[in-house]
Amino acid sequence: MIAVTGAGGFIGSTLAHRLSAAGQELLLVDRSLNAGKAANLAGLPRFQYIGHDDFLDELALGRLKPEAVFHLGACSRTTETNWGFLKSNNIQYSQKLWTWCAAAGVPFIYASSAATYGDGSRGFDDRTLPGDLHPLNLYGRSKNDFDAWVLSEVAGGRHTPPRWAGLKFFNVYGPRETHKGRMASVVWQTFCQIRQTGGMRLFASTDPRIPDGGQQRDFVHVEDCIDHMLWLWKNSPGGIFNSGTGQARSFFDLASAVFAAMCRKPRIEFIPTPADIAGQYQNFTQADLSKLRATGFPGKATPLEDGIDRTVAAYELRAAA
Repeated sequence: MIAVTGAGGFIGSTLAHRLSAAGQELLLVDRSLNAGKAANLAGLPRFQYIGHDDFLDELALGRLKPEAVFHLGACSRTTETNWGFLKSNNIQYSQKLWTWCAAAGVPFIYASSAATYGDGSRGFDDRTLPGDLHPLNLYGRSKNDFDAWVLSEVAGGRHTPPRWAGLKFFNVYGPRETHKGRMASVVWQTFCQIRQTGGMRLFASTDPRIPDGGQQRDFVHVEDCIDHMLWLWKNSPGGIFNSGTGQARSFFDLASAVFAAMCRKPRIEFIPTPADIAGQYQNFTQADLSKLRATGFPGKATPLEDGIDRTVAAYELRAAA
């Protein structure tokens, strides 16, 4: 049995479908299952479900022993300001799962984030130590703090899970993210705006050196992230790895690809960046994948246009249901 936390979420539910298709028995963990999250799990033939806190209790009592834990449950709101909640949910809960997996001899794969890299001034190399990074928001800080704790456990010679990996997800897009609202990818935001208004509004550049729409991110299809996780589950030497494509593309490219996938003529305008995110906005991200490649990972990244074609087709199918 494989345990997946955050199982009703975007990446968690996509992983659950892949594992189920491979014949794995699933124990799905989440804080709650609203209508959007429940819809993400539709079509799974069978699984067990347990609440977020009950999962830790059952592990501690010895009533559960999954053969691997994929820990994707977290507060992922980049605008979250309650540090106490982030510390409890994103750090302390993760520490308890790590500690249990280490004691039980169970592989542990967890979600970090490219938000740990902050403004990118130190680059996007997953060999950079957490202490040298300066995230721009509290969410990124919570992920960076857990990474730092994990590496301190390893450096201190304490027990670790037999195989473990943290994945710094870059800008992930794909089906099953429609419940995320404002935190959903720009692919979903563009799709919705085009359907509603016929056009797309992108944030204007806050950097005079970058043209409007010229901000670049490493946009990675969710299935590529699943490929990375499944590979590291079986092959990780232990470490923190980037999960992206290795190729930055502009927001203008992304929006244009969504228009093309919807068979619409591009109509893009630019608006000011909201004040609550202007100071923490990343104008450029690009994953260095050399560490992942060094493990022997053989997969190729999904090209942006191909991934958007597949994603828009899935959005349209779901909207028609």
